[in-house]
Amino acid sequence: MALMVLILVALAPVRAAAETVILALGDSLTAGYGLSKEDSFATKLEIALAVKGYKVRVINAGVSGDTTAGGLARFDWLMADRPGLVIIELGANDALRGIDPNQTYKNLDAIVAKAKASGADVLLTGMLAPPNLGRDYGEQFNAIYPQLAEKHQVPLYPFFLDGVAADPSLNLQDGMHPNAEGVSVIVERILPYVRQVLDGAAG
Repeated sequence: MALMVLILVALAPVRAAAETVILALGDSLTAGYGLSKEDSFATKLEIALAVKGYKVRVINAGVSGDTTAGGLARFDWLMADRPGLVIIELGANDALRGIDPNQTYKNLDAIVAKAKASGADVLLTGMLAPPNLGRDYGEQFNAIYPQLAEKHQVPLYPFFLDGVAADPSLNLQDGMHPNAEGVSVIVERILPYVRQVLDGAAG
């Protein structure tokens, strides 16, 4: 009996300090296109959370050029890491390719449903369609994210590139991908949303 008590006492701190795995599922914006690993979204988010006292491991599941269909196709094997939180950042390449917003909706809908079914929490991040695709396309595409957030009752970070898009000082020369400073801005702005989900899960 005494041995059992000692074992339980020894294991208690380990449980209390359990690591939360965060899966950052996305495209080049998540992958860190043109940047070092240290400057990627996943790495900077993990560091920012650690500074705030969270024990987390953020998996960079960003693939440059990926669409929502690609994200859906690889989603099941990515869940082998059993993440407690899935951050979904997909859709930009769908818009750039002019993919039917209805198809983008269906793909993201399936990804969110699969994530929730696994028991993971979800943070959905929104994207905006390029203005050159026209008002009708833009309205349909931009509505995808709030509609899905409401349907699945998951938190929404309205625009992943908030504060960074169209600012030359925060983007690479292509004007589309954030530079290291731009990634820092993204992390700073999304951090309260991520913390709210983690705190809710802990509660």
